[in-house]
Amino acid sequence: MTNPTDGTPDARLAALGLALPAAAAPVANYVPFVRTGALLFISGQLPMGATGIDPAHKGKLGAEVSLENGQAAARQAALNVLAQARAAVGDLALLRAVRIGGYVNARPDFGQVPQVVNGASDLFAAVLGENGKHARFAVGVAQLPLDAAVEVEAIFEIFG
Repeated sequence: MTNPTDGTPDARLAALGLALPAAAAPVANYVPFVRTGALLFISGQLPMGATGIDPAHKGKLGAEVSLENGQAAARQAALNVLAQARAAVGDLALLRAVRIGGYVNARPDFGQVPQVVNGASDLFAAVLGENGKHARFAVGVAQLPLDAAVEVEAIFEIFG
């Protein structure tokens, strides 16, 4: 088997058994991304799959959503971020992750918010290699759209 850290982002996705979904259209008055100079800002992405949000990715961490399902939701949201990035620049190999933000729909006493967002951070590093290492924030929030467990946003540097 190919080492997922070798090759292009597309080869790494394939080695991980993953494919990028189609970039989602915005559902409100915003754009999915903004490119300014060498920076690409990706609007917050939910863990939407082909048929919507998986029921295991809906609700609050520390209540109806387990840590493992929260991490999977963050990974799916990160795939959606990468789909928007590809729509913006065409080639993920032209990107370096600068900062990601993770919002976790969590009970006030849930203490593993950073571990949930690791699902997204791990995916960016696996797909983009060294260019996937980033600064980040991870915060617990009272509610997210569609009762999603996680929302992920990103800032990338475009080079090449």
